[in-house]
Amino acid sequence: MNTFFDTVPRSELYLFLVSLIAILFAYWLISYFLRKFGRDPKYLLPEGTFRKLSWPIFFVFISILIRSEALRTILNLNEHQYFFKKTSTILFIFSVTWLMLNLLKIIKKIIVSNYDVHVENNLKARKIYTQFNILERIFMFVIVLLAIGAVLMSFESIRELGVSIFASAGVAGIIIGFSAQKMIGTVLAGIQIAIAQPIKIDDVVIVEGEWGRIEEITLTYVVVKIWDKRRLIVPTPYFIEKPFQNWTKTSSDILGTVFLYTDYNVPFDAIREELTKILESTDLWDKEVNVLQVTESKQNSVEIRALMSAKDSPTAWDLRVLVREKLITFLQQNYPESIARNRVLLEKSSDESNNS
Repeated sequence: MNTFFDTVPRSELYLFLVSLIAILFAYWLISYFLRKFGRDPKYLLPEGTFRKLSWPIFFVFISILIRSEALRTILNLNEHQYFFKKTSTILFIFSVTWLMLNLLKIIKKIIVSNYDVHVENNLKARKIYTQFNILERIFMFVIVLLAIGAVLMSFESIRELGVSIFASAGVAGIIIGFSAQKMIGTVLAGIQIAIAQPIKIDDVVIVEGEWGRIEEITLTYVVVKIWDKRRLIVPTPYFIEKPFQNWTKTSSDILGTVFLYTDYNVPFDAIREELTKILESTDLWDKEVNVLQVTESKQNSVEIRALMSAKDSPTAWDLRVLVREKLITFLQQNYPESIARNRVLLEKSSDESNNS
């Protein structure tokens, strides 16, 4: 140990110790403020914020320390300057990338925590969740891509090789561009969904004839949870290029219909009164729309449409089922002759009458 201290220049040793103390003090100061803001109700940070940020910050300081000339002098490794600097650069890029990704997650958690998608009127919350879910993936992709590019460009040989390849492979670049066109279009569609929001998380949609809810939106595909618990995976360009039904684009309330086909002698006023009684007796109805209309007259029957409203599509489905059953039961019990049927009229000819 004495030999080590005798061979190390005092100035370099003191410089290294000062640098180390300064880095440790800076790390402690940042940790102190993170913990303080995490306990203060005014600046309440999400749980685990310190744990997510402390390690990336620690490695940022370590990368700075590795780059110091004093450390190489103390270890008597001045001839390995290139490896120390390259290690410091790569570790710094890795740490900053890690820090930015964790900051992105924390910011998202802080913002979306103010919105609850489980409440009845959750339109704004679903908009925020949709935007941040997609934008988070976009930023993560860009940050990681830039970090990989920065690491590769830090090597002189790779940088020169890349320049020569780009200079001599214009045709190859065009071919790759055409090959990547579909992927780029898919990613751009995901970005357009985040901005224009034709769909949002938990929207009720009909896609490819299937009724379901939007469960997940990524840059490249959308997961639709169908009513029978199947999952429909749809590419994001589908929602930009093709028509589909969105039952909760602006609000979750919806109208439901029930069609009955009855005989011409059916009493419409009686059915209208019965419809009102049925709706008023159930909590499924939101007390907004209650209409009964004759929408078609055919050769053997008339078409009656009962129109009612509910707070959302699942409730509207249950309400339609209930109303249809109750109205059919009402006709069976009170006006069985009103049920649609085919009639056959038999008439005796004059010869048959005379013979009889």
